[in-house]
Amino acid sequence: MILLNYLDKIIYDPSTNAQDHSELNRTMNLKFKNITISGGVSTGKNTLLDNLKPHLEPQGWKFTSGGQILRDFAKEYVQPSANLADKKIHNMIDERTVKLLKNGHYIIEAWLAGFFARNMENTLRVLLVCKDNAVKIDRVVNRDKISVDMAKIYIKEREEINFSEWRKYYGNYNFFDPKYYRLVIDTYTSGPMETLGKVLDKLRFRGK
Repeated sequence: MILLNYLDKIIYDPSTNAQDHSELNRTMNLKFKNITISGGVSTGKNTLLDNLKPHLEPQGWKFTSGGQILRDFAKEYVQPSANLADKKIHNMIDERTVKLLKNGHYIIEAWLAGFFARNMENTLRVLLVCKDNAVKIDRVVNRDKISVDMAKIYIKEREEINFSEWRKYYGNYNFFDPKYYRLVIDTYTSGPMETLGKVLDKLRFRGK
C-alpha cells in the first residue's frame, strides 16, 4: 500500500534531537541502510531527493548529490590547474561516494550512484526513467527556460557525453541496466508523490 495518506499528514519537526533520531531508527526496522537515486536527464532525481527529506532527515539520514560530492572534493583536494576529468580524480570521487554509503544512512542522488553500489545488499538502489521523451524535453524547457530545440540538443549531448566518458573509465557497461537496481520507476506514469510512496514502501518505512 502506497503511503499517500501518511505523506499528506507528516509534519517535519527540525527540533527533534539526535537521540530521538537514533531511537526512531532502531524502532522503525527499515529494510535498507542507504538509498541511491540514479537516472538520466530530467527523470525526477532531485524531486525524489527533496521529497524524501521530510521523512528520513528527522531519522538522522543524510542527503547529498553527485554534484555536491564533486564540489566538496574540488575544494579539499584539487589544485586550480588540475583536470577534474582525470581518471585518478574520478576514482577518488567514486571511492568517496562508496565510503559514504558504507557509513550508512545516506541518500545519494547521482547518475552512477546505484551502479557503484550494485554489490551493496544494504542499499536500496532506485533507477528513475522517463519513457516519454517529449515529457523529458518539456521538463528541461520549463526548468532551464530554453527552447524545445535547445532542450533536445542538451539531453542528447549530455547523455551521449556522459555514457562515452563512463565507458572509457569503467568499461562497456549498460549503467542503467535494471539488473543493477532494486526499484525502477517510470516517472512518466508515476507522479512525484506516487514515486515517493513506492520508495518508502520498498524501504518498509511506516509513518505514525
